[in-house]
Amino acid sequence: MLVGEQPGNDEDLAGLPFVGPAGRLLDRALESAGIPREKVFVTNAVKHFRFRMRGKKRIHQKPSAGQIEQCRWWLARELSDIEPTIVVAMGATAARSVLGKPVVIREARGHTLESPEHVAVRVTVHPSYLLRLRDNRKQEFDRFTDDLRQAAGLAAKRS
Repeated sequence: MLVGEQPGNDEDLAGLPFVGPAGRLLDRALESAGIPREKVFVTNAVKHFRFRMRGKKRIHQKPSAGQIEQCRWWLARELSDIEPTIVVAMGATAARSVLGKPVVIREARGHTLESPEHVAVRVTVHPSYLLRLRDNRKQEFDRFTDDLRQAAGLAAKRS
């Protein structure tokens, strides 16, 4: 199970998670890691697109702690329904929602943690982070892909 932050503009308009630029990058990373996207449940911690208008464009705004908490019941329901072997929390918002507390990505990355529902959790960056990088994009993409590959390996061992 992959958990992102919240829908972006493209996702909000399509009604599907990870179909915009970050979704295309996620698809490339999953392919590089040898993980078929159709084998992974993909969702977001916050279910609505928080934005502000700038002219005619809807500009993304980070969800508040209250919004993360308001949507937590929904994520808990998805965890219960899907019963994933492992959850990959992509970004700080996803990690906070999945783990029930604020998380520093650089400290949690590379470690297997446990959600309040007793599900194994791996924390990594959000694909949109990679899109914003000016330097080391290839290196960070490879690291993200490796995070996905490691999570898949752990899932295989646990099933």
